[in-house]
Amino acid sequence: MTISAALFRDIIAALGEQAVDDIAWSENLKPPTDAEDFASEAIFVICNSGMKNTIAVKIFAKVMTAIQGDLSAFDVFRHPGKAKAIDLIWRTRADLLAGYLSATDKIEFCASLPWIGGITKFHLAKNFGADVAKPDVHLQRLADHEGITAQALCERLAAQTGYRAATVDVVLWRACANGVLNSRTGEFLGRQAFDPEQRELGL
Repeated sequence: MTISAALFRDIIAALGEQAVDDIAWSENLKPPTDAEDFASEAIFVICNSGMKNTIAVKIFAKVMTAIQGDLSAFDVFRHPGKAKAIDLIWRTRADLLAGYLSATDKIEFCASLPWIGGITKFHLAKNFGADVAKPDVHLQRLADHEGITAQALCERLAAQTGYRAATVDVVLWRACANGVLNSRTGEFLGRQAFDPEQRELGL
C-alpha cells in the first residue's frame, strides 16, 4: 500500500491536536547552541531507546534531576550501560557540543556518542534539526510496503505536502504508535482506533 498525500492529510486530521503539536515542534527544530540542551537531547534519546515513550519520559525527568544535582544517573536509573553513557555525556557536554558543531557529518557524529546506535543516531540528529527520518520499526515497515527506504518515503511525502521529511516521519510514527495507521498492513484505521470517547459514542 502506498501512502498518498491525500492519505497523509487524513492521518493528520485523525491525529487532531496531537498532529498540530508534533508538526509545530518538528518544523521549528534547530541545531543545539547550548551544551546542556545538546546533552539533554542525547540523554533523552538514550532513555527512550528500547522503551515506550511514556515510560522513557518519566525516566528522563528523574535522570535530569539527578545529574543536574551532581548525582550519577545510576542513582535513579539502574541500567548500568545507559547510566554510564549518560554520565559521560553530561560530564563532557561542552566538548561534545563543540565537536558536533564542527563535524562535517552530523549523523555520524551522533553515532559516535555512547549508547547511540545505527537507528538512534537518526533520532538524535532529527532532534538536532537534521531533515532525516528515523528508520524505526514502524517507519521501516511502511517503507517496506513500497519497497523503498524510510528516508525515501518521507522525502516523497515531504515534496508532496510541503513539510520537512523529519516532520513526515514524526506524523507517521505518531499515527502508528496511536493506532491510527497499522504499520504491519499499511491500513488506515482512523481516529476511532485510538479515541476512547468516540468508541463509547459509537462514532
